[in-house]
Amino acid sequence: MGILDHFSRVCSFTYTRRALRRKKRKKPLQTVQIKVKMDCDGCERKVKHAVRTMKNVISVDVNRNQSRVSVTGHVEPGKVLQRVRSTGKVAEFWPYAPHNLVFYPYVAGAYDKKAPAGFVRKVPQAMPSPGGTMEKYISIFSDDNPNACSMM
Repeated sequence: MGILDHFSRVCSFTYTRRALRRKKRKKPLQTVQIKVKMDCDGCERKVKHAVRTMKNVISVDVNRNQSRVSVTGHVEPGKVLQRVRSTGKVAEFWPYAPHNLVFYPYVAGAYDKKAPAGFVRKVPQAMPSPGGTMEKYISIFSDDNPNACSMM
């Protein structure tokens, strides 16, 4: 803890500007879901191997019944989609939302016969508008104010 230690910390090469620029920031941990048509075990294995060999991939989950591939890791969604397409398969980002999370699941364009069971297509018409009337109805039935409800 003398002058030599202090001098070595000041002159350290790990904190130079060039070294700091060279350090790459890690991408955030995320899950990418992709819809891929897979017919057999060979297709499934080919897609799984292509994605698993990517850098920073933590886990790969392939569900052939739903035609879905879920990739978790520090990856970019576009690069994962590109890698899946490089296997020769037609792929797109997962276009469906769970049926119970959509306000209007039977609006035109949301209901899809090809969607897996329990899912509907994500479309803006199925989601409530930001300034919708739902808030107005919620404020009528308030537990905090017993006089708020005129029906009771």
